[in-house]
Amino acid sequence: MALWSGRFTESVSDFAQRFGASLPVDRQLYRQDIAGSKAHARMLGAQGIIPAADVQAIVEGLDRIERSIDAGEFVFDINDEDIHMAIEKQLIADIGEAGARLHTGRSRNDQVVTDTRLFAKERCRQLMEANLQLRRTLVQQARQNMDVLLPGYTHLQHAQPVFLAHHLLAYAHMFARDFKRLAQAYDSADVCPLGSAALAGTTYPLDRRAVAADLGFSSITANSLDAVSDRDFLLDLSYAASVSCVHLSRLAEEVVLWSTTEFGYITLSDAFSTGSSIMPQKKNPDFAELIRGKTGRVVGDLVALLVTLKSLPLAYNKDLQEDKEGAIDAARTLEDCYRCMEGMIATMQVNADAMGASVQKGFLAATDVADYLVKRGLPFRRAHEAAGHLVKLCEQRGCNLDELDLADFKAENDLFEEDIIAACDLAAIADARLTEGGTGRAAIRDQLALVEKAVQSDGSFCESLSR
Repeated sequence: MALWSGRFTESVSDFAQRFGASLPVDRQLYRQDIAGSKAHARMLGAQGIIPAADVQAIVEGLDRIERSIDAGEFVFDINDEDIHMAIEKQLIADIGEAGARLHTGRSRNDQVVTDTRLFAKERCRQLMEANLQLRRTLVQQARQNMDVLLPGYTHLQHAQPVFLAHHLLAYAHMFARDFKRLAQAYDSADVCPLGSAALAGTTYPLDRRAVAADLGFSSITANSLDAVSDRDFLLDLSYAASVSCVHLSRLAEEVVLWSTTEFGYITLSDAFSTGSSIMPQKKNPDFAELIRGKTGRVVGDLVALLVTLKSLPLAYNKDLQEDKEGAIDAARTLEDCYRCMEGMIATMQVNADAMGASVQKGFLAATDVADYLVKRGLPFRRAHEAAGHLVKLCEQRGCNLDELDLADFKAENDLFEEDIIAACDLAAIADARLTEGGTGRAAIRDQLALVEKAVQSDGSFCESLSR
């Protein structure tokens, strides 16, 4: 019979036991469960609720159980229902009556959410570290490719010339925002619910703040009903993971495109490519494609949790057992995607010549041709039309704007002078974008300084969480 079986006359059916068991999922939280139980026992002893000898026996017994699980020697039984029951049953078997006193003043309702919050904090910290490593790699590639020019796109059509460093730093900024979301998810989880018991608190004189401090929480929950039913912190983690996976998927899509024969902008390392079972020449960007695909899983994990929570009355309901699997999966998947993307970016070969050849196509100087006329007093709409006429002329001749003669320009508008040819130089056009955040190399250097400062600050934050 289960540890809670006092008012029951028969056991749950085998099928119902398997259906209701959370042990296959929450056994991953055994370290958090043991840490919470030790902190709870120490507090019970300090408050004089259980004898000091029992505290010592409980802590030592839990240490032995943790070592047994670490070593793979612990035998999990599906009949134990969850990790809490599995550990408590073994503790009672090991140390007797002292183990039976451990659950004084607590419920599995506040116990499980404490475990889950501890897990969420640790996974957020690990994800922030993986996020930082990817950002460092993007910065490194940006510094190495300051002079590489490529087409900037809108609607996947050639738009204006940009430097590759500028393009890579755009993703560094996306992932910096993701870091902030993960930090917010950490803060959301950093509240201790232990001592809320089943839903209403307890009559025992618990020192909730001592337990919170022992476990490294910064504060305690303010309402016991909310404490046992709140899973917003998992929503925050799942949302942060979903947004970051969307950003990774966008970068993965560009990796896929850029590595095609049609683009040829990059060559992926063999370590992050696969071949074909039938076509010997193939080098497939499978891992970038997997990142795109896994994004759907992570977004699905978020949606599943939202739907689970959407109509639950207070306080605890068994539906909440479904909270952990998706969040665990989302965190693990995001970390794997971070590591995979970081490896691809770190080892890819940038084909500057291919990017340079591509930037010569698509009349990327057209906006600057229009701006040339605007700076000489022509209204922008008329200048835009004139530049469009010149593009049409180039299409008819099969040439680019910088291959037109001065006479061709003057035939369109007398405001053009000899310097219009030099004004069509694409590197100069990109370099002239010196507004804050622009693609000019001077502006890029300022962006690099900002990104590197943020990486350093975020790295210090992660180190503080590890202490």
